[in-house]
Amino acid sequence: MKKIKTLVVLPVFLIAWSCSGPEPLRPNIIYIMTDDHAYQAVSAYGSVINKTPNLDRIADEGIIFRNSFVCNSICAPSRAALLTGKHSHANGHIDNRARFDSSQVTFPKLLREAGYQTALIGKWHLKSEPTGFDYWSILPGQGSYYNPDFIEPGRTYRQTGYATTIITDKAIEWLQNRDPGKPFCMLLHHKAPHRNWMPDTCDLDLFDGTEFPVPETFFDNYGGRMAAGLQEMSVIKDMTLSSDLKITGADGDSLSQAEKDYLWYLNRRMTPEQREAWLKEYDSISIAYRASPPEGEALALYKLNRYLTDYLRTIESVDRNTGRLLDYLKEAGLLENTLVVYTSDQGFYLGEHGWFDKRFMYEESFRTPLMMRLPASLSAHGDIPEMVQNIDFAPTFLELAGVEPPADMQGVSLVPLLTGEKPGKWRDALYYHYYEYPAEHAVRRHYGIRTDRYKLIHFYNDIDRWELYDLSTDPAEMKNLIDDPAYDRTEAKLRKKLDGLRKKYQVPEDVH
Repeated sequence: MKKIKTLVVLPVFLIAWSCSGPEPLRPNIIYIMTDDHAYQAVSAYGSVINKTPNLDRIADEGIIFRNSFVCNSICAPSRAALLTGKHSHANGHIDNRARFDSSQVTFPKLLREAGYQTALIGKWHLKSEPTGFDYWSILPGQGSYYNPDFIEPGRTYRQTGYATTIITDKAIEWLQNRDPGKPFCMLLHHKAPHRNWMPDTCDLDLFDGTEFPVPETFFDNYGGRMAAGLQEMSVIKDMTLSSDLKITGADGDSLSQAEKDYLWYLNRRMTPEQREAWLKEYDSISIAYRASPPEGEALALYKLNRYLTDYLRTIESVDRNTGRLLDYLKEAGLLENTLVVYTSDQGFYLGEHGWFDKRFMYEESFRTPLMMRLPASLSAHGDIPEMVQNIDFAPTFLELAGVEPPADMQGVSLVPLLTGEKPGKWRDALYYHYYEYPAEHAVRRHYGIRTDRYKLIHFYNDIDRWELYDLSTDPAEMKNLIDDPAYDRTEAKLRKKLDGLRKKYQVPEDVH
């Protein structure tokens, strides 16, 4: 693996900022965020189940963060953290049910005030109307994979096609029509690969016949981990045959609500041509399933394989369209002065612990992919090992633009890491807090701390359980050490550090 060049320098444009002469050229920013893209499904992170050559271009030509995390692993709060640079309790958006307070300070507003053109395209999912953008075109709610509706100022309309391709088309069109005399910041937010993982018609035969490796923890019995045993995001128990796996008629004439919704979608949302291509793939799968339905462990493995097939098909479209965008930037001469960021709003389970979805502070959900292709003014390259979090994006983008981040932003600018510096002092712990319970998937409320080696989690509300993991000896987080006397001193140190983080971030005392 390529190593970071150790350069203790400031970016060229920042040096120029303090000198007399013409105004420096500020970098453009393109922030690409997918929904639920697991780092385990990016080949730059060592994926054994798929290849992502265009996403890998970003890492190969720039940097890849090996320890990137979120502060609340669920869609809307993650987006609020990005915009504000604050933890959920500080920006007021603790769960998907909340409405984002768009009157508060966000980095797009500050960039716009500083002369940047700003755009938001794709998934918003914050219920309130976007503010701080010169242009926005967003999906309502979760949006649709096929023939999605878009909301723009003063109108809502439906556009024929596949969401990932359409969103990329809109991004390129905006770039073509922008004011070339101004720097820009564009947020490009894909729906994919969010549930229910509907691939583009051109990808429907991808991975046909593939048997994916089964995660070692797939048949986890959740011993010593009460909250893990209480969840409702099990591949075997909670994943639907119809909507999730596209298998119809498995229950005979008695249609479940999930199957009714799925059939409605096929008949009302898709064009005849799209539906024909779709049914050509999935009718044969349904027929084969009905002829010989698996049971028990075989059913669990069947569902996992079907899930991964469609999930990875949606990522294929993300990768292809990211390549289209990178190619356009190169052809337009924009790569030299543009920061291109690729990440996800959180991690995702691809069968680990028997799960799909996210929410938990365990690694697969907590950790996200993060890669950046840097403008020429920044010198870092290769692996970045420091722990970073999604609250860090806002202060980073502001510093790159020469804008002073507000004092109440809780994230840390990543600019020192982007310059190739080895900071003498970087954060040694991360704070996490998940609030959405009671709710879908039944993941209990919890908060915790992660260091480079240990993780301490407190589940609360209707249960009161602590969990402690030694990530060096148990990276899969299968053994809760909270009752092991050999770790008493470690636990005490982590509790003290956790209390310190809660005070630092001003977490309300009544939030236990």
